[in-house]
Amino acid sequence: MSIPALRELRRVFPDAQITLHTRAWADGLFRDASFIDDLVTYDKHKWVIKDVVDNSDFLKPDGFDIAILFPNSFESALTTFLTRVPRRIGYNKDLRGLLLTDPIAVPEWKSRRHEVFYYLNLVAEAEKRILGRETVMSAVPDISLEVSDDRRFAAKDKLAEFGIDPLRQTVALGVGSTNSRAKRWPAENFARLSDMLVAEAGVNVVLVGSKEESDVAAWVFDLCKQKPVNAVGKTDLAQAVATLAAADLLISNDMGLAHVAPAVGTETIVIFGPTNPETTRPFSDLSILVRREDVDCSPCMLRDCPIDHRCMTRISPEDIFAVAADVLESCRDDQPFENPITNYEF
Repeated sequence: MSIPALRELRRVFPDAQITLHTRAWADGLFRDASFIDDLVTYDKHKWVIKDVVDNSDFLKPDGFDIAILFPNSFESALTTFLTRVPRRIGYNKDLRGLLLTDPIAVPEWKSRRHEVFYYLNLVAEAEKRILGRETVMSAVPDISLEVSDDRRFAAKDKLAEFGIDPLRQTVALGVGSTNSRAKRWPAENFARLSDMLVAEAGVNVVLVGSKEESDVAAWVFDLCKQKPVNAVGKTDLAQAVATLAAADLLISNDMGLAHVAPAVGTETIVIFGPTNPETTRPFSDLSILVRREDVDCSPCMLRDCPIDHRCMTRISPEDIFAVAADVLESCRDDQPFENPITNYEF
C-alpha cells in the first residue's frame, strides 16, 4: 500500500538519491524496485532503544537531506531526529510532533479512504512544502512491483522441483493470516476448493504463506483428497513474491500476499469478511473481492469472531470456484479478466 507513494516520490524528485530504510524482511519485496536507488534494512532487536541508536548511527554518515516517515511510530521519528536529518516529514501521532520539522495532521478522511492515499498524502505534503506545488493527489495510484526475469525463471524451476506440471495453469492458495483468525476462510473450504481446482479445472495447486501459517496449511493439506504442493514456510519472502509472479491466479484470505500478487501482475481473488475492503483491499483491477452482502456485523474488524463466523462460512467453495473458473479461462485465452466492479457478493 506504500508503493504508489514511493513511485510518486520518484516522480516528484526525479534526480534525488532515494534510499528506503525498512525491516529486513522487506528486501524480498523491494529487491528489484525501479523507484528506489538503495535499500537499507535492519533486523528488529528486543530493545527498541537499541534499534533507534544503531540505525541512527548507521544512517548518519550518509547525510540525508529529507526523511519521509511512512510508519507512525515514535521510534521512527526519534531515529531520524538523532540521525540529524534536516527535514523530517511525518504524521503528528504518538507524541512525536516535536521530533519532526514538518508534523502533518492525520487527514480527517483516513477511515473513509483507501490506505494508499494515506501514504500518498505524505508525499503530497513533501512536494507542497519543498517544491511549492501540488500534483501528487491527482495521480492514479500505481501499485505495480517489478520482479526480474531471473527470479521468475528460478521460481518456475522451484515449482517444478515441488512437482508442479509446467504445462498446466497454476493456482496459489493463501490459506492463512498471521494477525487475525477471523480473516481465515475455513480450512475445510480451502481443501474442498483445492480438490475442485485439481479435479474439475485441471490445474496445479500450491499453498503459499509464511512459517507462522504452517499449522493451518498442514490442516488444509491433510483435508485435501488430491494433495496440493505445500510450499508454506518453505520459501523466503523474495521466493514467495517470485512464485506469485509465476502463478496464474492467487486465491487467498485478506493477507499480505493478496496485495503482492496483483502488484506483480497476477490475477487475485480475495475473500473478505471482518475487515473493511474500502480501506484495505488490494488496490488493483487485477484484484477480485468476494464477500457476503447479507452479514450485518461485517466489517467488525475483530481478530476473533464472537459468534458463528458467518461472514466467512457463508461463502462456499462452489462460490469461489465459479469465479476462479472464469478467471482461469480468461488467462488461457491470454485476455485480462473483465470484471468492471471487481466485486462478487453472494
